[in-house]
Amino acid sequence: MNRLRALLATWLLSGFAAATAALMLFAWLAREVVAGGTEALDFGARHFVQRIASSTLTDVMRGFTFLGEWLSIAELTILSIVMFYRHGRKRSAILIAITIAGGWALESMLKLIFQRPRPAPFFGTRLPSSYSFPSGHAVLACCYFGAMAALLTAREPKRGVRIAIWAAAAIIAAMIGSSRIYLGVHYASDVIAGYTAAIVWIFTVAEVYKRRPSASAPKDQARHL
Repeated sequence: MNRLRALLATWLLSGFAAATAALMLFAWLAREVVAGGTEALDFGARHFVQRIASSTLTDVMRGFTFLGEWLSIAELTILSIVMFYRHGRKRSAILIAITIAGGWALESMLKLIFQRPRPAPFFGTRLPSSYSFPSGHAVLACCYFGAMAALLTAREPKRGVRIAIWAAAAIIAAMIGSSRIYLGVHYASDVIAGYTAAIVWIFTVAEVYKRRPSASAPKDQARHL
């Protein structure tokens, strides 16, 4: 019991530290974007893309961008909800739905607040009609794959499997965000800001869930997820 409590406390502190750092980074990026202070980062990333571009890499990045589209994430979310319900994990189904819906609302609101114009796209990519900051692909990819990793590993007893799930989630989310920079439809600062906003939102959802009045005792939370 003491070991479990220590582990839960460690998760809480690490999650709080990550969310705090993400919030601070987002605030700094937002300030720099408004002041035009991210040009070195943004244009440096765009020049790097031009140096490494190839037809094969472009096809790969288009695939990751398609995976991170709102419709793709919505379909994955619905499939996940059905999967959790069929396995008797109603709370997990609710959590993934709240995380994705809230992530979409958050990035939409932030885009309207900052109204940053998008850069000129590369490789004939269609430029979305929405604003650039933050990247919606980065927000939704981080929300979906991050939340799914957390929910899938909550019941996984093998440490190696848990590490593999988290690594796969991180790589996929990173590739989706990178694809937006590669295709030229987002600045690097947009993508980084998207990740930080998603981390803060995921932590908020997790904290609200843990503190809800009907929550089970800590030792039972993993079993109910």
